[in-house]
Amino acid sequence: MSGLTTVVWGTSGAIVGSTGFEISADGRDALIRSVAVAPTQRARGRGRALASFALEHAAEEGARRAWLFSRRSGPFWQSLGFVPADRDELAQALAGTHQVRLFQQTGQLRCEVAWSLSLAATRPRVAGDPV
Repeated sequence: MSGLTTVVWGTSGAIVGSTGFEISADGRDALIRSVAVAPTQRARGRGRALASFALEHAAEEGARRAWLFSRRSGPFWQSLGFVPADRDELAQALAGTHQVRLFQQTGQLRCEVAWSLSLAATRPRVAGDPV
């Protein structure tokens, strides 16, 4: 399992945003985690930039589909092309991730809303890829 976490620091030294993702054991799926922006930094495109950063890096690592859980930010994710998804399918594709295991152990999984996005347009093409 691989992944990435990144933090954006403001000029004052305070954290103004963060994001991360985990890649599934087979490398085909990415779980986007915790795109967060400080309240004073919102509506400036930082969330979109952080989400794009995570999606691009997940695609570079070979992920073909991005998934996430979000109960409150659906419109934001839809603006990036995400569509509602089956949370059990997400849980199966990303069973080895920390977040999925935690949600299953605590029973929180049944309360979550899943979203999905094909990374085909994001992922760089390499020799041998189907057209």
